[in-house]
Amino acid sequence: MYAFILSAIITFFVTLTVIPKFIVFLTNIGAVGIDIQKKEKTKVAEIGGLPVLVGFLPGILFYIAVHTFYFKTTGYMQVLAATLTVTLIVLIGMLDDLTVLLKTKSKGQFQKKIGFRQRHKFIMPLAAAVPLMVVNSGVSVIQLPFFGNIDAGLLYPLILIPLGIFGASNATNMLAGLNGLEASLGVVALSSLGLYAYINGSFFAAAIAFIFVSALFAFLIYNWYPARIFPGDSLNYTIGAVIASVAIIGNVERFAVFIFALWFLEFFLKARSKFKAESFGILLKNGCIKAPYEKIYSVTHIFMNGKHTETQIVLRIVFVEVIVCVAAFLFFGV
Repeated sequence: MYAFILSAIITFFVTLTVIPKFIVFLTNIGAVGIDIQKKEKTKVAEIGGLPVLVGFLPGILFYIAVHTFYFKTTGYMQVLAATLTVTLIVLIGMLDDLTVLLKTKSKGQFQKKIGFRQRHKFIMPLAAAVPLMVVNSGVSVIQLPFFGNIDAGLLYPLILIPLGIFGASNATNMLAGLNGLEASLGVVALSSLGLYAYINGSFFAAAIAFIFVSALFAFLIYNWYPARIFPGDSLNYTIGAVIASVAIIGNVERFAVFIFALWFLEFFLKARSKFKAESFGILLKNGCIKAPYEKIYSVTHIFMNGKHTETQIVLRIVFVEVIVCVAAFLFFGV
């Protein structure tokens, strides 16, 4: 438990320390985006996944080192595989972020960003699943409604693991666009998943979850309204990939699928627009935000009625995710 807590503390303070330096660096090289839901249309540093990764790595490696040298325990192959998956997904997202920054065009009141083609954005996260696949992470026996326990065998590492990383990372990249939204949802979801994994004896999975949550907390200090750094695809992809990794290693896939309800809803709403709609809205003179479309194409649009500010919208969405996570504990128990 001490190693667990110390690792989270290390990650928090390393992330908190490096983010201001990254903000200066990213701003100096022009890696910035426009905060379109602000009256001033301020420029904000992008690629927030990089400082989060820089903070996450020393924390998770310290956790492994303490158990290796002090407790003389082994069996960290899956943790190292998950760490490599997190590193790869950040780099993949960073490539997309950099491509987006090179190709921008204005469209109406929005700053329409064009990076990789949509089909490429969907497929790229598959590469990050390879480390978890090659070490055969997780347990191949899965429980399905009406069918009971089924051993998926080789289908688990070859199909289900990449499908989990692919689906989760793309989903968390869809529900985005408001200051503090992505990181806040990640904190709630991963804290719940980590606690559930810990209660059920999956300590390695819980360690990954809570160490990454501590990095997200530090990131939120600079990403909360008004944001001084954006998560970008480099962090949005990563949040989903970490959720999937924790679910796989901790064998808590059912719980993870349940708490992903908001992202499932986002997927279906975005599908109505053929994945062309944006999640952000239009800033009104009273400081509130209204939806940019007549139809609802995002979870964010549900709360964009012209009566709520950006922060109020984020808090309402996060509150819904809290309710979903509480319901998951009630439904699955401990």
